[in-house]
Amino acid sequence: MEELDLKELLQIFWEKRLQIILITAICVTIGAIYSFGFVTPKYESITTLLLATNSSGQVTDGTESSITTTDITLNSKLVSTYRDLVRSDKVIRNVISNLAIEKDAEELKKNVTVSAREDTEIIEITVTDEDPVLAAKIANEIAKVFIENVKEYYGIENLHVVDEAEVEEQPANINHIKDIVIFGFIGIVVASMYVLIVNMLDTTIKSSEDIEKITGVTVLASIPIYETIDEKPKSKRRRRRGGAR
Repeated sequence: MEELDLKELLQIFWEKRLQIILITAICVTIGAIYSFGFVTPKYESITTLLLATNSSGQVTDGTESSITTTDITLNSKLVSTYRDLVRSDKVIRNVISNLAIEKDAEELKKNVTVSAREDTEIIEITVTDEDPVLAAKIANEIAKVFIENVKEYYGIENLHVVDEAEVEEQPANINHIKDIVIFGFIGIVVASMYVLIVNMLDTTIKSSEDIEKITGVTVLASIPIYETIDEKPKSKRRRRRGGAR
């Protein structure tokens, strides 16, 4: 019985294949229009900072110091602290002032993301903006202002720029192929639901099998209905002609 139901389901989808293709094509078209015409491209620029020990390899008062466990532990804690300091009001406002940006601090904060690479002492400052050049300038300026603030707060120089932000040519929030595939998948789901709902609401009897399912009675025979004489079987017409002779 389950195998028969599956066959019927496949048959239903096959009979409605044109509707499924049409609905899917409409969704793909909507996805393409949305992806190419309505999504505002935004660019990401990343500046990478390294949190290094302040005493590594340095000679102070004739005594060479080395990296200790305390230095590593301190740096690990500073990573979390620095991550919050990067987005502080003071740093953001200084950046806005230095670059003469027409944005307020809260608006710029929303476009700045700070993250630390797992199991490392590397901090990444990511800036998102509609202008790729401005995004790179902001990321680099934030790193510069932040390092100056760390010197002021802690009196140490343990931050170093590893990679400066560069101007990105490709937007970070747009992937045309991905958008079209997603809308195509949505179209298939919508089309499948449409076919199933229409089939559930359709209560017309189309075959003897439908009668058997509804009444539970076996159909012994069926009488074909012909609208015109021309639709009658040719064999019967031949017999009548033969009998007339």
